Amino acid sequence: MTDAPTKSYGKSEEAIAKLTPEQYRVTQESGTERPWTGPLLDNKEPGIYVDIVSGEPLFASSDKYESGCGWPSFTKPIEPAHVAELRDTSLGMVRVEVRSAHGDSHLGHVFPDGPRDRGGLRYCINSASLRFVHRDDMAAEGYGDYLDQVEDVK
Repeated sequence: MTDAPTKSYGKSEEAIAKLTPEQYRVTQESGTERPWTGPLLDNKEPGIYVDIVSGEPLFASSDKYESGCGWPSFTKPIEPAHVAELRDTSLGMVRVEVRSAHGDSHLGHVFPDGPRDRGGLRYCINSASLRFVHRDDMAAEGYGDYLDQVEDVK
C-alpha cells in the first residue's frame, strides 16, 4: 500500500436510493439471487469487485474462480477488514454469512470447500451486491493501491 489518503466507505441514503430492486433485496434484505443469473458470474476481466453500496474493495479478479455453484466465487477477500463473517442459522442450517464491514451489505456466504491449494475457502457472492471496477479504471476511481493485487485473468 502507498501513503495515499485513506478512502472513506459507508452506507448512505443516496447509495441505497440508486439500487435496483434486486440489488436492494439482496444487500438490504439478505436475499439471494437465483443461481446462474448474476451478470458477474462469467466475468473474466481483470479488476476488483467492490460493495455496490459503500464502494469498499472486497475481492480481486485474480482470486475469482469457477466453482460450479452458480454464483461468483472467490478464494479470499482483497481486504479482509472489509468483510465481516457472521453466524447464520436461517434455513435450518448453520452457515457463515459474509457482509461488507462498512456498508453492512449482505454479500453471500463462505464455505470450507474451496480450492485446497488456495486456502480451502469459497466465498460464494451475489453479483447483485457487487460492482466491478476494471483494472484500467481502478486508479481513476481511487483503487490504485490495489493494482498490484490484480493479475490478468486467464
